[in-house]
Formats: sequence, C-alpha cells, structure tokens
Amino acid sequence: MPVVDAAWEEWLSSNVARGCSPDSMIDAMVQAGFATQAAQSAVHRAFGEPPSASVATEAALAQSAPRTFQYDEPPVASGNVIRAHDRDVRVLMRSERPQVIVFGDVLSKDECAEMIERSRHRLKRSTTVNPDTGKEDVIRNRTSEGVWYQRGEDSFIEMLDRRISSLMNWPVENGEGLQILHYNTTGEYRPHFDYFPPDQPGSAVHTAQGGQRVATLVIYLNDVPDGGETIFPEAGLSVAAQQGGAVYFRYMNGQRQLDPLTLHGGAPVLGGDKWIMTKWMRERAYG
Repeated sequence: MPVVDAAWEEWLSSNVARGCSPDSMIDAMVQAGFATQAAQSAVHRAFGEPPSASVATEAALAQSAPRTFQYDEPPVASGNVIRAHDRDVRVLMRSERPQVIVFGDVLSKDECAEMIERSRHRLKRSTTVNPDTGKEDVIRNRTSEGVWYQRGEDSFIEMLDRRISSLMNWPVENGEGLQILHYNTTGEYRPHFDYFPPDQPGSAVHTAQGGQRVATLVIYLNDVPDGGETIFPEAGLSVAAQQGGAVYFRYMNGQRQLDPLTLHGGAPVLGGDKWIMTKWMRERAYG
C-alpha cells in the first residue's frame, strides 16, 4: 500500500494549484493503490478541509471554478478509417468531452519493433518541467526512461512524422520531435497536463518558441500484459496499451482555452513493461 510521502505531497499541492477537482485527485490516488478513505483524507487535507466537509468543498469548488472551456470541432478527420499519409488508420472510439480519439493500426508491428530497438540503448531518465523555472527536473512522479528524436532526422523518422501529422491534421513543422518512453514493472506517470499552465512562471520558457501545446498523440509500441493504461481521471476514461494503437487528445481550442478534463496519467505497469511514442503539437512552427 503506498504512503503519502514527499513526492505525493508535491503532487497534491501542485494539482490543487492547477484547479483539479478533489474527486479527480481521489480517483487518481485510488488507481495508484491507495485505499479510498486514505485518498479522501489526503486530498481534503490538501484543500485545507476536514474529510467531513467533502460535500461542502465540492459545492464551493463547483461554484468558484465553473468549467468554461468551449468545445469546437477537432481537426482530426471524421469517419471510421482515416488515411494518414501512407497508411489507413482505424478509429476505435471518440469522446467529445474531453476530445479523445482512440486509434488502431497507427504503426505496424515491424515499425513498433524498429522504434524500440533504435531507442533501447539511448534511454535516459525522464524529466518534467519545473513550474517555477521552466527547467527539466527528474521527479519521482514520473518513473520512466526516454529518448528524443529530431523531427525528420532520417527517412524512417520523417515518414512517421508525416503520418502522425496527417492523422492529427496539424502541420509537420508544428510538431515537437518524437519522444520514446520506457516503463518497467511498477513504472507510472501520475496525472498531469501536457499543456504549459499559463499561471506558472516556468511555462513562458517553453511557449516562447512555437507557442502552447495544442494536442498529444500517444502511440503504444508493445502490448502491456497488465496495467499501464492511459487514464483520464476527470473524465473517467481509461485506454489500454495495445501495440500499434494510439490515443489522441486535444486540449487547446480555437479560442486558446485549455481543457482541464485532459488531466491524464500513465497507470502503474503491473505486468511486463511498456514502450510508448509521444508526439506533441504546438500552435506555431517549432524548432
């Protein structure tokens, strides 16, 4: 059973500051292995309220922080099969709020194996953005190893960049380089946002070039026997890791609003390991 150590205290205070709801934070902690009562106690303590005040706290938050995000049409094409540059990709599920799409067959088995073998000997401990300074820090909330590829660094990577750009229907030049991440058993990435919170000083460092992130595509490079789902605790969504499949989510609309329902994380890997490839898209040309 996990305990509320310094890393969890940091996670709690960070998510309170970002405006996450108590329910979503409790759900995330329960999925990470906490008992429900322990999670409720920790979350309500983080909000400065005793557990018995949970109903009042929820009501107060609902009144003080109403959801104003306006959903417009996502850029991804309609239909059950999308032609993505050189490959037909199946649509397995669509969610309107938040805007989440689950795909099958984004990469072939051979392409998945190629990316894993290319990356295996280049892995370094993953970092996350420090909200105050914008620097990349290693934290215990993110237990993975990763490697970055320059956009279009060779013909194979360029082909994948073009396929992903076509699928997301966003310019190739607006994309960050592909990132490969590897999680061993018990590895996880606790719930977070992919966009750079505008109220955090460190975000300006990252939005100065290319602007804000607008959408993410996470591609699964292997089947995970148990655990390792991509979870959206605010929305009650969970996407299992299946080789070649992917999950797309969009968090910035045409009015430049940011969707808090896209709070997401990588659930702990309970059996085997997990390899994923991530593409982040920006407002403008990046790099």
